[in-house]
Amino acid sequence: MKHIIIGAGILGAATAYRLVQQGEDVVLVDADFQGKATRAGAGIVCPWVGARKDPDLYELAKAGAVDYPVLIDDLRKDEAGETGYYKCGALALANTEAELEALYEEAVRKREETDFVGSVEKLTNTEAKAMFPPLQDDCKAVHVSGGARVDGNLLTQALVRAFEKRGGQLFEEEVELESRGGEIVVRTLEGVLEADRVIVASGAWSKKLLEQVEVSIELEPQRGQIAHLRSEGEDTKGWSVVLPQSSHYMLAFDDGRVVFGATREAGSGFDYRLTAGGVQEVLDEGLAVAPGLADATLEDVRIGFRPMGPDQKPLLGKTASYNNLIVATGLGPSGLTIGPFVGKMTAKLAIDEEVEMDLTPFDPLRT
Repeated sequence: MKHIIIGAGILGAATAYRLVQQGEDVVLVDADFQGKATRAGAGIVCPWVGARKDPDLYELAKAGAVDYPVLIDDLRKDEAGETGYYKCGALALANTEAELEALYEEAVRKREETDFVGSVEKLTNTEAKAMFPPLQDDCKAVHVSGGARVDGNLLTQALVRAFEKRGGQLFEEEVELESRGGEIVVRTLEGVLEADRVIVASGAWSKKLLEQVEVSIELEPQRGQIAHLRSEGEDTKGWSVVLPQSSHYMLAFDDGRVVFGATREAGSGFDYRLTAGGVQEVLDEGLAVAPGLADATLEDVRIGFRPMGPDQKPLLGKTASYNNLIVATGLGPSGLTIGPFVGKMTAKLAIDEEVEMDLTPFDPLRT
């Protein structure tokens, strides 16, 4: 079968890679839009504690976390290069004993479902600071050894390299969709491409693309501003990721880089700007939790547009309107946790294999 995938973010690249692993004929098309979420993002892979209360989204995040080591091993075998994935453990912060106990009980309960959670421990402030030295002095934490971090940009580049090594074709241009006899074709600068499957995985730009063929999805861009700091002279490789009692987070990479994320700016449209309020928010939230980074160098603040569906769950599935169309977008703030696994499921949909999860909650046409 021939497949055209539009969008080479984490989801599109993972789909393309999984398909070429199966020996499929795949064309991956990507446009150089400003504000791609994957390029800006630094991800935490730790659904074992935190804000994912929706059971469908949690099941998806759990499957994604468990599948990550398999993907990373495949990319290593394909000599795809650095991915930025590292199992460093996670610190879920608590300001009160009640919060600490609730986090601990949640992680222990989820460890009964899968041993990927790893060990679960309550830590004093001193013990927590040993795992993330810049932390504030008045918090405690639950440590979950199964938590991991990932660099979205590095991982996506590795997926694309492995895809091309296996014979996949990459075209970098903005394309259009057209309807022909109940199927979708893709118009490029060189002409029209036909395929057995056309997969729209264009992140926040998917809505506009699908409107060209009168397919309406509920999807909006949500701007995130993400600060990248440099902590000179620090060996940050082993620092755990940090999950405060908020939607913000922080994580460190092995080169002294520490990331504060991120604003969640609904109604932003595709307004690609750093704003005074957004930068202040992300720095204030980060430094309140890790005041020891006040003297770190602010190297960069990145902007990414998250594709937000009606309920933070992905939009994934076929449509009744066209025989060969699959929609795969809407990962929201969970993109780097669930993106590779959603790509794996999308690849199975494309070749009519059974998907191991009920996709009804992710119907792309739901409102």
